Amino acid sequence: MTLKFPISLRIFALCAQPRRWVQWVATLTLLACAIGAHAQSVVFINPGKSNEAFWLAASQVMEQSARSLNMDLEVIYAERNRLMPMEITKQIVRRPKERRPQYVVLTNDYSTAPELLRSLEGAGIQVFMAFSGIKGDVRQQTGRPRERYPFWLGSLEPRAEDAGYLTAKALIEKARTLPQLRAADGKLYFMAIAGDRSTTASTQRNQGMRRAVQEATDVAFTQEVYADWRRDRAQEQAKVLYQRYPNVRLVWAGSDQMAFGAMEAWRQQGGEPGKDALFSGVNTSQEALNARLRGELTALAGGHFMAGAWSLVMLHDYAKGIDFAAEGLEQEYPMFMLLDERNIPAFEARFMHMQQRMDFKAFSKAHNPRIKKYDFDIGRLLR
Repeated sequence: MTLKFPISLRIFALCAQPRRWVQWVATLTLLACAIGAHAQSVVFINPGKSNEAFWLAASQVMEQSARSLNMDLEVIYAERNRLMPMEITKQIVRRPKERRPQYVVLTNDYSTAPELLRSLEGAGIQVFMAFSGIKGDVRQQTGRPRERYPFWLGSLEPRAEDAGYLTAKALIEKARTLPQLRAADGKLYFMAIAGDRSTTASTQRNQGMRRAVQEATDVAFTQEVYADWRRDRAQEQAKVLYQRYPNVRLVWAGSDQMAFGAMEAWRQQGGEPGKDALFSGVNTSQEALNARLRGELTALAGGHFMAGAWSLVMLHDYAKGIDFAAEGLEQEYPMFMLLDERNIPAFEARFMHMQQRMDFKAFSKAHNPRIKKYDFDIGRLLR
């Protein structure tokens, strides 16, 4: 409808006509309801690269979740630049109020969350952390959700320790079936290539890996190095470690890309991954799934790329008045599963073609009042 008069004059005129005033109030009420029914707007600050398999999959499944829940999602990649999340946040805060998102979903990669929280709190933008939340000393800077920063609503993380434990344990169990991998002293020599020292997901994966190693009395742990999630750096470091520890036959990596770097270094010295040395990784890129099916990767864990999609379900319900606080403001879910020849075909059929629509309303309390507790089980999507 096009107004021919300034709105203040129209209201004045309507006030002078009681019947039309009632109609006007009803119109405003409907308009308010319509505004309330608008899709919730979300910006996801993706810490990864826009061509990085894991973070691309995480964004794509979030788009599926947003589409099925009628939410507007904008994804901005930080391209693994530690400073970029802050710059992206500044740009969001500088936007005119009508163009600011209702929610920002971010990660605590490289411990950037405290600074991002301060900026977004000042702008009155609600924040949710996914994938990697607050742990350790960083807690002193942030407190807990809705305390020091009332606009920080909560967080949802995959239980990252599971990824480290599951892959390391599978790696060791497979090695025990191959006597030729044992050194002269009867031990299985093990080395680890981790992500970075500050990201929660990285430190917890490492904890899980160490727990599996400590449980294995026949395993000799050599060294843990940090490759900053980079394939080329992992390759360089592995090349040095193979010379330093010639008995190493088990190589654990905190990601698929770092595993591939270590595998390439092994090939360069004449080895055959999966035969004379065993490797493990985390993430579900097509390259990783293929390597697992060929046996070059002995253990592979994934499923945590769903954390962002599940977060949108929680924000969608929150916007509808169903607060997830009843289940905890900082939640961890066991999202990881081991992938092998038995379940990879179903996994590929479900997730490798993201143009196939997935309906996340089935996980929403707002759409399913009978749901009392969230059940973010990736297995449900595979069945």
